[in-house]
Amino acid sequence: MNVYDKAHDLARAIKESSEVADITSAMKLVDADPDSKRMLDNFRQSQLDLQQQMMTGEMPPPEEMEKMEKLFEVLNLNLGIRRLFDAERRLSVVIEDVNKIITDSLSQLYGNQ
Repeated sequence: MNVYDKAHDLARAIKESSEVADITSAMKLVDADPDSKRMLDNFRQSQLDLQQQMMTGEMPPPEEMEKMEKLFEVLNLNLGIRRLFDAERRLSVVIEDVNKIITDSLSQLYGNQ
């Protein structure tokens, strides 16, 4: 058994999953509405900026974090964006579950059984 072949099989299965299909479908809805797309793009850019700031060890001011939370709440009022966020969350759960399965399978290496 080749681990890399199995990894490619897993990647293909994830790509063909209903979770990815839901994300693709939701993205098409968001992309079809210029206002929704603009709002989502702005949110994603702000999110990326904050993540980069945190990776350098600098914590953003609390008011900036609060602003992002409020923006997230506003975006969730948009049905297309909420559908996308929900689909992304479901895919994230799948990826976390797969990661846990892999990690748990190796736990005996470190004496954790």
